Amino acid sequence: SSISQFLLLPFADTQQLQLLHFCLFLGIYLAALLGNGLIITTIAWHHHLHTPMYFFLLNLSVIDLSFISTTVPKAMASSLWDNRSISYVGCGAQIFFFI
Repeated sequence: SSISQFLLLPFADTQQLQLLHFCLFLGIYLAALLGNGLIITTIAWHHHLHTPMYFFLLNLSVIDLSFISTTVPKAMASSLWDNRSISYVGCGAQIFFFI
């Protein structure tokens, strides 16, 4: 037999709690995008911030954006549309981009 999809456990069984989960994760995701985007933009535009400390802060912001953008959108979509599965290829892609 072959595996075609994985089943995800929901955070809540009721639709209202799933919608609350979606809204909370959307707020956290947008805050992370905004904060890291501001850090990246500020360091890129101001040339006096091109020191080693800010270089590593820029790398940390890019890594944080990549980590949060691989898993959180799927979790939000799963709770919004009440879809409790992820394909094998989708799971592999998430692991590939996370690593």
